Amino acid sequence: MTFTMIIELLIVLAALYVGSRYGSLALGAISGIGLAILVFGFGLKPGTPPTDVIYIIIAAVTCAGTLQASGGMDWMIQIAERMLRKHPEHITFLAPLVTFFLTVLVGTGHVVYTIMPIICDIALKKGIRPERPCGVASVASQVGITCSPIAAAVVAFVTISNANGYMVSIPQVLMVTIPACIIGLMCAAAASYRRGKDLDKDPAFQARLKDPETYNYMYGNSATSLDKTITREAKASVFIFLGALLIIVCFAFMQMIHVGEETLAQHLNIPKMNLVIQIIMLVAAACNIMFCKAQPKKAVAGAVWQSGMVAVVAIYGIAWLADTYFANYMEEMKTMLGGIVESAPWAIAIVFFLVSVLINSQGAVVVAMLPLAYSLGIAGPVLLGVMPSVYGYFFIPNYPSDIATVNFDRSGTTVIGKYLLNHSFMMPGLVSVIVATIVSYLITNVIFAGYFASFIA
Repeated sequence: MTFTMIIELLIVLAALYVGSRYGSLALGAISGIGLAILVFGFGLKPGTPPTDVIYIIIAAVTCAGTLQASGGMDWMIQIAERMLRKHPEHITFLAPLVTFFLTVLVGTGHVVYTIMPIICDIALKKGIRPERPCGVASVASQVGITCSPIAAAVVAFVTISNANGYMVSIPQVLMVTIPACIIGLMCAAAASYRRGKDLDKDPAFQARLKDPETYNYMYGNSATSLDKTITREAKASVFIFLGALLIIVCFAFMQMIHVGEETLAQHLNIPKMNLVIQIIMLVAAACNIMFCKAQPKKAVAGAVWQSGMVAVVAIYGIAWLADTYFANYMEEMKTMLGGIVESAPWAIAIVFFLVSVLINSQGAVVVAMLPLAYSLGIAGPVLLGVMPSVYGYFFIPNYPSDIATVNFDRSGTTVIGKYLLNHSFMMPGLVSVIVATIVSYLITNVIFAGYFASFIA
């Protein structure tokens, strides 16, 4: 590795680090500064922006935004809340399942902002230390991204893999990630079940109870969505959204079924999945607007649409910056990392995790790092097996969902520790990602090795 390569890599890392400090749009914008330095300062050839992934995100968040604007998301939250309140004693296990599946359906973890105050309220009123369900539920809301058929990380994995000769489909990815991530989350919930002191034995909590104002703050109000009126249009928007997801999955299955030497999708002249997702999501968004009273202004003002647009900018800048650097030094990378790849190809999971710690986006990790992994000669089944490792941004507790969870917990038990890394999300995050990655790797490379390997062209 030459001195110039090292300097340029430091510029890439510095741009990512500074962008993560500012957060939000800054991740993509400040990556542009790093890109400008590499291109105009060092003369590197610009890489290729990840336009396909960006278009899919725009279509998906537009659909999800209209779902939120129509009130459909409120109905989904009400259904989840009823289940949680029916079994409050199991909140530590049920809460992560709820946030996980909400993310799987909607394609973004930011839906957690609506359900998290309810999780905290149920745990507190039941006398369960809120840190236990809250920590793992916040992690679960992000873990669900690699299990959603419309999430950028999944679609990008399929698109990039197909371009590199590994003809895997969305259903095949979900066959691996969903069971692996659920097992990982349940292990994290089990590890959290007795975490910390019970509220009646926690001196810090008991001291706060003695203050009447603090006591009223914790127990005087009840967070709930059950008092919201759900209209017929709101319910209809949910069915439209779920129908759109079902249609996408059906089209994806057509990519798996062979008719002679062609897939069924090719036989029927169905476009590639990245185009199918965009078309179906836009149609569903239009239906929500025309038939479910989803006001466009309300949709673009909602948290789901805005967070999705932030993700677009982040992925745009980060992936373009990374592709510019790695594309210019691909041969050098192969020479340096060839031995490691041959002896321990699974070690790419550590790279994915560390990059995620820096850039706070699973979609950006996949778009930026997966082409490099394929160029190094790592097999598709191995990369599918380590897919859960692209979530590492719980490590430094600066992600919005984690910060919001700390604020939602009125008991004060969910915390960012004095030493930054000793926070409430570290243990459940590590347990979940490590277990999910191991299980995912076993599924693709041990249990069903021949099945997943057969999709290499």
